[in-house]
Amino acid sequence: MGGDPGRVALRRWTTADAGALHAALAQSPDLATQLGRTDLDDLGACADLIATRLGASSPTAHHLAVAVDGTAVGNVSLTHVETRHGTAWVSYWLAPAARGRGLAARGLATVARWALADLDVFRLELGHRVNNPASCRVATRAGFAAEGIERGKLRYGDQRFDVETHARLATDPAPPLALLPRV
Repeated sequence: MGGDPGRVALRRWTTADAGALHAALAQSPDLATQLGRTDLDDLGACADLIATRLGASSPTAHHLAVAVDGTAVGNVSLTHVETRHGTAWVSYWLAPAARGRGLAARGLATVARWALADLDVFRLELGHRVNNPASCRVATRAGFAAEGIERGKLRYGDQRFDVETHARLATDPAPPLALLPRV
């Protein structure tokens, strides 16, 4: 993937992306835990996850593939969209080969802009394990202010992790990032 990010866009997932998802999982095995499934060891399971969750959209959940030259290399999700209070949860990941070029921050900022401007969301929230400083940098670059630590919030296997929460409000300034096109 080199230093040039190529043509980058956010788009819907399709089952044709199963190979790209499978490759991302092979590069980063802990991704399966983050996706909430541990059975993603073949193309069929990856296609099923895309068909049932990543490729599905609803008023309360949207999942967008971060695609470079048409190939899915990551994801930005907007979930738990709640209209009464105008809140939603965002999450993101990139395959290791796509990291380090600002794609996650730009994708997150793009989805945040869309949610805050077009979906009538006022507050976006996210959380990352405190032992993941790269995810913290993504959140901060995308305009999400740190709000605090939730002790022992996540459990992966037998291990518990503290989580730092971040939020971005509709009244917060937009970060100085080039947004990604949504296709």
